[in-house]
Amino acid sequence: MFNVTVLAMGKLKEKFYMQAVEEYAKRLGAYCKFQLLELPEYRLPEAPSPAQIAEGLAREGQLIREKLPKGAWFCVLTPEGKKLSSEGFAKALAEVKTGGRSSACFLLGSSFGIAPEIKALADLQLSFSDMTFPHHLARVMLLEQLYRAESIQAGSRYHK
Repeated sequence: MFNVTVLAMGKLKEKFYMQAVEEYAKRLGAYCKFQLLELPEYRLPEAPSPAQIAEGLAREGQLIREKLPKGAWFCVLTPEGKKLSSEGFAKALAEVKTGGRSSACFLLGSSFGIAPEIKALADLQLSFSDMTFPHHLARVMLLEQLYRAESIQAGSRYHK
């Protein structure tokens, strides 16, 4: 079975986000072995300097590197990333599977982004939209799109 890991910086606090994540994680279980890892965000002062932000991202990058599954196809979600339709995303995942990889890892960074050296490791930099979304909502959106992609690949009626 294909393995999917989502690395997310920070913890969910709102119950409705947690419920949505739990629901999509449960649904994904029918298609893949799914794992969500929440990593702690580096604490920054109220108005951090660029140097403090860079240090925080570098420290988060160390945690991310430790948790990246070995040999996994790696996708980071970032505003400057490539925009794909749901069908395009499903096709990209299908190509990963047929290309011989047995796992994929997706990264949702912290509120200050993702360290450039971590982005450089990515097989795909993906953007959901030109709009800005809260990180907690982006987590739900990612899980829904992963479920939709698996549903498309399976030919189910979920995707309309």
